[in-house]
Amino acid sequence: MASFMGGSAPAMASQIADGYILVGSHTLKGYLKGELQLLRAELEKLQRETRAEVPPQDDAMALQARNRKIGRLSSALTVIGHEMTVKK
Repeated sequence: MASFMGGSAPAMASQIADGYILVGSHTLKGYLKGELQLLRAELEKLQRETRAEVPPQDDAMALQARNRKIGRLSSALTVIGHEMTVKK
């Protein structure tokens, strides 16, 4: 059983969203399918929360930060989805 980077699945999801952890197949190598499902659920929850935040339209920096966060979460979910299909 691999331990989550950051200590827990919510902490790891937050670090992925902030760009501290880059998710790739090598990063997820030691995780079981159940652990990937838990991480995926946390990432989806964080993605919903991020999409719900609406910064002011005249604040370009806040809009860019929000969009980068959504992009990182989306790509992590794609990689995790692929890893879940590969693992048995």
